[in-house]
Amino acid sequence: MEPSEGGETDRFHVSTTRTLPVVTDETPSRHDRVRSHRTPGVANSLAHWTRARSPLRVAINYVVVWLVRISPSLRLKRWLLRRIGVTVGTGVSWGLEATPDVFWPELITVEDHAIVGYDATLLCHEFLQEEYRTGEVVVGERAMIGAGAIVLPGVEIGAGASVAANSLVTRDVEPGATVAGVPARPMDAESLAED
Repeated sequence: MEPSEGGETDRFHVSTTRTLPVVTDETPSRHDRVRSHRTPGVANSLAHWTRARSPLRVAINYVVVWLVRISPSLRLKRWLLRRIGVTVGTGVSWGLEATPDVFWPELITVEDHAIVGYDATLLCHEFLQEEYRTGEVVVGERAMIGAGAIVLPGVEIGAGASVAANSLVTRDVEPGATVAGVPARPMDAESLAED
């Protein structure tokens, strides 16, 4: 933080200069942290979901997730999310209709004062034709996930980062960065100034 005219630190000062990360082939990929699980036979992996997870556990998670989605109480949402294994930090805000992964919610970490916006989805699994994949999702401290955004398995959203509404996050987001689009990519300073 920078000192104000009176010599005190201005805790509300926001820098307008931002160095944006460059996305390259070396940028950490969610695939570096996603585990693949082969499925037997010719049926797709979703047809075998009961071998991957207990149907009773998924049914309980589904009911709890439904309550989380419709409850207006942030305190109740945090309490319910913790009951199904989500690691929820202090002061987390979870928007209406926002959905945690119903199969593997215990792979989600939402750090202190982060916001998961209206109708956002945090996925920790993906069922494919010959395998299913699982991976942790981490939403860093004071990060913001916009309305309708989808975060895929294995993705880490850095502290203070922002994900624009309706974005599809397929790669890690650097701390303090703003990403948008399908797939989500860092926004440049000019685009940020227009919004």
